[in-house]
Amino acid sequence: MNSEEKEITYTTSNSYSTLNTLTERTKNVWFVCHGMGYLSRYFLRYFKHLSAEENYIIAPQAPSKYYMQPKMHVGANWLTRDNTESGMQNILNYFDAVFEAETIPKNINLIVFGYSQGVSVAMRYLAKRQLQCSQLVLHSGGIPKELTAKDFEYLSEDTKVKLIYGTEDEYLDAERIIYEKQRAEELFENRLQIFPFDGKHVVNVDFINTII
Repeated sequence: MNSEEKEITYTTSNSYSTLNTLTERTKNVWFVCHGMGYLSRYFLRYFKHLSAEENYIIAPQAPSKYYMQPKMHVGANWLTRDNTESGMQNILNYFDAVFEAETIPKNINLIVFGYSQGVSVAMRYLAKRQLQCSQLVLHSGGIPKELTAKDFEYLSEDTKVKLIYGTEDEYLDAERIIYEKQRAEELFENRLQIFPFDGKHVVNVDFINTII
């Protein structure tokens, strides 16, 4: 058996979803990366209680879709451990295209929000593209091991970083919570705020409504 894995480059397309309208009255633009098993259009429902006049939400869509048992709902995921680097490069290019299409004003508050698996792609994008934001929210996800404090030195002194997790999260045992908190402190030091809540691995809507 003489097998060989090869790689090609080709053009593809992907959707993304938005909530509300970007106008002169918009104060905050949210770039929100969903977790495994979500679709972007459904992930937007967690942000529907924010002021529609002041908040514009952009939800990119993870590219790998699949059927979820037992009801065969469609979900999606961002990356796996297989070919992570090339997969992330595709996501970087995709995020670039989303930002280019949206033409976000420079004087607006940009909030980058990652939930679960969305934390890793959001953080990698910031580090690779040195994107400035007013807030970075890391909700119930793991920080990529390769990232260091140096990757985020470019951030403005005013940028706030918020780490939020459920104390009963079925994917975060006590040891993992300690590890992720230490990693966040290593990367962000004095700008970091930590918000544990009573709950499992779910999107905390109450927290979203109080971020701004």
